Amino acid sequence: MVASGFGSAILIGTAVLSLPIATESGERAPFVDALFTATSAVCVTGLVTVDTGQYWSTFGEVVILALIQVGGLGIMTLATLFAILVSGRLGLRTQLIAQAETKTARLRDVPHLVRNVVLFNVGSEVVIATILSVRFFTGYDMPLGEAVYDGVFHAISAFNNAGFSVYSDSLMGFVSDPWITLTVAIAFIVGGIGFPVAFELARSWRRPRTWSVLTRITLAVTVPLLVIGTVVIGLTEFSNPGTLGPLDDQGKFLAAFFASATARTAGFNSIDVAAMHPESWLFTDLLMFIGGGSAGTAGGIKVTTLGLLALVIWAELRGESKVNVARRRVPESTQRQALAIGLLSVGLVAVVTMVLMHLSPHRLDQVMFEVVSAFGTVGLSTGITADLPRSGHVLIIVLMFVGRIGPLTLFSALALRERARLFEYPEERTIVG
Repeated sequence: MVASGFGSAILIGTAVLSLPIATESGERAPFVDALFTATSAVCVTGLVTVDTGQYWSTFGEVVILALIQVGGLGIMTLATLFAILVSGRLGLRTQLIAQAETKTARLRDVPHLVRNVVLFNVGSEVVIATILSVRFFTGYDMPLGEAVYDGVFHAISAFNNAGFSVYSDSLMGFVSDPWITLTVAIAFIVGGIGFPVAFELARSWRRPRTWSVLTRITLAVTVPLLVIGTVVIGLTEFSNPGTLGPLDDQGKFLAAFFASATARTAGFNSIDVAAMHPESWLFTDLLMFIGGGSAGTAGGIKVTTLGLLALVIWAELRGESKVNVARRRVPESTQRQALAIGLLSVGLVAVVTMVLMHLSPHRLDQVMFEVVSAFGTVGLSTGITADLPRSGHVLIIVLMFVGRIGPLTLFSALALRERARLFEYPEERTIVG
């Protein structure tokens, strides 16, 4: 149902974007370009084969914006519902209470959840759009109508972690403007950590001891990754004349933080990604692969998966038979699910990278960056997207679709289809390592 729902939205978007009115030239867009853009929008990725602001008309841009909203809102709603089904801990009435100990979610409470998710989504976008519109209007002498349009477009795109921009260079023209870059960064961080975590923090940010395991793991992984990413990218690109080199110290820090945050599936860039050093590309690959929080608009394997795997390793190193966090025991089934998602994702990225290298003349580091960006629904690119052959575009389309719904539906399927075995085989240890 999830796959068919997203697939239907993509097909409708493709059909509308194929209309002559959707392009600036008044000519029909090639089918693959329309399909690629629609998939990227619904899957809130941001990879493009054509310049969004130059190629698509205002009508086409509004269609893209609508697809982003549908995709982002659908992802957040479905992910939150799945979180309830899987964990059985998220109680519902007019609000999501992460500490509730209910065993099941009642169907009559689902409409309240959906309403809260929609209000959270739309309310956040209104605040972000207001800040961006005022800044565009007062700081860059934009006409009021253009400022509001650009503010709304980037607010929806940012909160839903889509990465689409009406500017050809994304946000590079605002690299040193904290009003623009920090507002956009906060938007996709909040949208990426997910509704359950954001709601719980809003309710009990002063009482961290009452936080759920989901919130604890999400913050425990997200914050260090943001800090480490800022430091690593800041150091590797510090003197690079194509990225951070020309900026002052404050500008370097702001740009490095934005580059670290946007790699968590946002897709905007305030520096030239194509000019970054290969080591920065590799580190960004890791950030894009990890992604953001569960039940949010971010992609990747999710920070919760990485956090659970880290806890499993830590418990094994300490010789403990159980994995515990915040005075709670992590079920073995959840540990296996995290391991399955991690290994399957690594395998998928490796296979697609090899195939795409065979189809295109580009280097390994460029191709891998593109593949991880598509799988993690990030949208960052070294500039090779448009140069890929049509077969490569089709492969990226499939990867964006799988990367968007794959981890969500796979985790839910693994959790909801768990079955108890009525017998056990004799145990036999094998050599590991």
